[in-house]
Amino acid sequence: MMSAPRLLVIEGNTAEARARQIHYGGEAASEGYARLLRELFPGAVVDICYPADPGANLPDRAGLDGYDGIAITGSSLNIYKGGVEVLQQIDLVRAAFETGTPVFGSCWGLQLLTVAAGGVVRLNPRGREVGFGRRIRTTDAGRDHAMFVDKPAVFEAMTVHLDEVETLPEGATLLATNDHSQVQAAEFVAGRSTCWAVQYHPEYPFREMAAIFRRLSPSLVAEGFFMDEEEEASFIADFEHFEREPGNKALAWRYGIDGAVIQKGLRTIEIRNWVERQVIPTRAARGRG
Repeated sequence: MMSAPRLLVIEGNTAEARARQIHYGGEAASEGYARLLRELFPGAVVDICYPADPGANLPDRAGLDGYDGIAITGSSLNIYKGGVEVLQQIDLVRAAFETGTPVFGSCWGLQLLTVAAGGVVRLNPRGREVGFGRRIRTTDAGRDHAMFVDKPAVFEAMTVHLDEVETLPEGATLLATNDHSQVQAAEFVAGRSTCWAVQYHPEYPFREMAAIFRRLSPSLVAEGFFMDEEEEASFIADFEHFEREPGNKALAWRYGIDGAVIQKGLRTIEIRNWVERQVIPTRAARGRG
């Protein structure tokens, strides 16, 4: 019998950004990601590393080779601004590419993988996409892709990003798109590794999005997403309500969402599919029991 997988979560945020999210009632992105992976795959060994932290003890190529899969969280960083917090993550991901370990990226994870593999990320000229990514559509390639098995062909997903992929790495396959960002999901090979990545956040529960809205509150009013702070507070309260009562039909109708967001099994299916259909088969091919 095959043992449970050994997985690594790469935290994309600085310590300061993690503390800020916790202050507003959320948690470090990597902690939530790791907990979800353990819930989906009981017995899985899930480690976390923090490449944006000064003096972080990061795995080398040999250490990375010991993992069956690597997942990358979101981040409040902008990759085109550079800096040691960004460069250390690019170096770490490029080392991972040489191991043949499958990689999955959410939001910043997609952007980091893209740049590390030779693509381009930019500030989205359409502005921020936040709350729900609307009418995300799988492409012809995406409809037949293992990442989207059991996912609707058109769906909403929890999202928050200012940046987007402008140019995918050479040889990449576009798997999903919407009217806000052309690249909502993609697959590409970098080095010896296969990367699956999405621009949205299949790993987020409603409570985490509520904390993000609290953290971004002044910006979102200024950017025109809400008329005033009272309207935004009502929206945040609805997110908290969704966390307590995901089956609330009135709220689902109000926000135009369905099971693809509301049902945890459907919301997180991309991550389950990655482990079941990419990590575990690759692990077997690498001769690991």
